[in-house]
Amino acid sequence: MAEINVRIPEELKQEMGEFPEVEWQTVTRRLLEEELERMRELKAIVSKSRLTEKDVKDLSAKVDESLARRFRGSLKK
Repeated sequence: MAEINVRIPEELKQEMGEFPEVEWQTVTRRLLEEELERMRELKAIVSKSRLTEKDVKDLSAKVDESLARRFRGSLKK
């Protein structure tokens, strides 16, 4: 089995120490597996997309503009 090292803030380590019954290695492995599954699903979705990178950037800019207008509008109320 492979091994990895993960650096975490000291505060997080201290908090984890408050729960000695938790097998943090198992928790970490499960979280990594879940994230990898989400990435696999995203990769499958993206692989079927016909959008180019430029299309995605343009669409993202339009969404950003729309959200900014909505936010500015909510501040005026």
